[in-house]
Amino acid sequence: MADITKYAPINGGALISDFKTHFSILRTKRSVTLAYIFVFVFIAFTIFLAFSPSSNSSSPWFTNIFTVSSSTSTNSPPSSSIFSDESYRSHFSSIYSYFFPNSSSSQSHTGSPNTAFSPPNLNKEPFLVKNQTKNETITHKVEVLNPNNKITILPQKPSVNQTVNISTTPPKPSSEIEVKNETQNKTQSDKVEVLKANQSTIASGVKNVTANGEKGIVVKNLTSSLMKKKKNNGTDVGMVKKGIDDMIKSLINCDLFDGNWVVDNSYPLYKPGSCSLIDEQFNCFLNGRPDNGYHKLKWKPKGCTLPRLDGSHMLELLRGKRLVFVGDSLNRNMWESLICILRNSARDQKKVYEEFGRHHFRAEASYSFVFEDYKCTVEFFVSPFLVQEWEVTGKNGTKKETLRLDIVSRSADKYKNADIIVFNTGHWWTHEKTSTGKDYYQEGSHVYSDLNVLEAFRKALTTWGRWIDANVNPMKSLVFFRGYSASHFSGGQWNSGGQCDHETEPIKNETYLTQYPPKMTVLEKVLKGMKTRVTYMNVTRMTDYRKDGHPSIYRKQHLSDEERRSPLSFQDCSHWCLPGVPDAWNEILYAELLVKLNQKQQQKRT
Repeated sequence: MADITKYAPINGGALISDFKTHFSILRTKRSVTLAYIFVFVFIAFTIFLAFSPSSNSSSPWFTNIFTVSSSTSTNSPPSSSIFSDESYRSHFSSIYSYFFPNSSSSQSHTGSPNTAFSPPNLNKEPFLVKNQTKNETITHKVEVLNPNNKITILPQKPSVNQTVNISTTPPKPSSEIEVKNETQNKTQSDKVEVLKANQSTIASGVKNVTANGEKGIVVKNLTSSLMKKKKNNGTDVGMVKKGIDDMIKSLINCDLFDGNWVVDNSYPLYKPGSCSLIDEQFNCFLNGRPDNGYHKLKWKPKGCTLPRLDGSHMLELLRGKRLVFVGDSLNRNMWESLICILRNSARDQKKVYEEFGRHHFRAEASYSFVFEDYKCTVEFFVSPFLVQEWEVTGKNGTKKETLRLDIVSRSADKYKNADIIVFNTGHWWTHEKTSTGKDYYQEGSHVYSDLNVLEAFRKALTTWGRWIDANVNPMKSLVFFRGYSASHFSGGQWNSGGQCDHETEPIKNETYLTQYPPKMTVLEKVLKGMKTRVTYMNVTRMTDYRKDGHPSIYRKQHLSDEERRSPLSFQDCSHWCLPGVPDAWNEILYAELLVKLNQKQQQKRT
């Protein structure tokens, strides 16, 4: 009885068994029919959702599938796919929210309460491709949508901290890829090169090809990032330093003064008329000079490429330093050129000012421009002979001017500790008193009744050289001497009707260049005999070509009555228009500083 009770059906098993038997055949046919109906309805519903014309489709999952698929075909980001784990989560979340719109989105399909999913969004924040493997090489191309809705193809090679804008939907490009922290063994075919002077910047770290086929990359930002040490990524600094080292090697082995002038429409370095600090004497543009070819020329050495002067980077080179020009008005010409270049490159021009608030630079003995943000100064000391102008009392009690060949200029102690000093002299030695040498040159209490100007020049430079050796610390200071700048008076000298107003093109035939000045031969001998290493900036030949670059009759706006009667008789064929030739001198100075400051850093390390 117990066994029978154990296996007896519950709730009338006999009735249920009879019911199942009667409907078994119907059940089989109905199941198949229902299955077909369900499949048909599901397919119809799916097609309706996928191709619904409504802009407010009720199925974000289907909408996003088609949107992402179309954008991925042409704009898929490198090293990523729409079929990522995050994408799947977003898709399933969209379906769930569609069928259960009132349910919380705080729970994932796995049941985790801390992971939230939302519908796919094409306007995501930039994502990062980090820590790529050592042997990775990026060879894909990225299409960038420009403002004119044109597609530009940029070949992408490994670069440092390079940001590329990518358009996922053509009307509104909205995502970025930031490629960071690439390792040292990635392909580095794009070596850093010196920026050619006729080249412009496309983007930081992207190469540009000049019109004449030369390649180059901007020293700007790359060098400053190395100098400031703001980058913690070793590859960044390493790549930049390698490029700077290559450029410096090419400059070390190059004669920067053997070359020619070539037309470059990307010049000048600053817009004519843009620098209010240029004295009227040099401001040919504001004085009405009609042609502009004189500031469209750049100096091109034969053996290397002279880097275009990057004012921002030069300010970084000068950070915390004193740069001093000492000499005559031709060095003032060079000093004003550099002030304009650096001032236009300063972050805040209101923090660039002459120390005493002066705006004209022809009367006082010294001037100092302060670059407050960089804690540096660029100064000029008037000293046309580098030795002292003197006075002696004659037998009848009258004062007589002389030149003390044995004493350096009075201002020498004020700049002997400067970090960089650029000297020059030469033009005042061509004036009547110095060239004739009658009762003018003095040593001690002795005044020479007659002394050859070349001998007097040698004595004065020897005095200067001995003072440099005794007072300037070569471990702290860099000393430069800029050579004689050629004049181009025709039909007379500076004080006897010499002219150059009709010159609008440089000399192109070397046979028309003048003989090398004997005074510069004397200078070279003195420099060789000094203990202190002095860098000789031999600009004589490069300036001899430029008969077109002088102010000539465009030296002032308001003429005196005498000048108005015969304006062609009062011309300046010694100084240079700004912008103009002195800008090239400063580009050479910039190149020299790149080399020498780098060498000093290496010496400190060793």
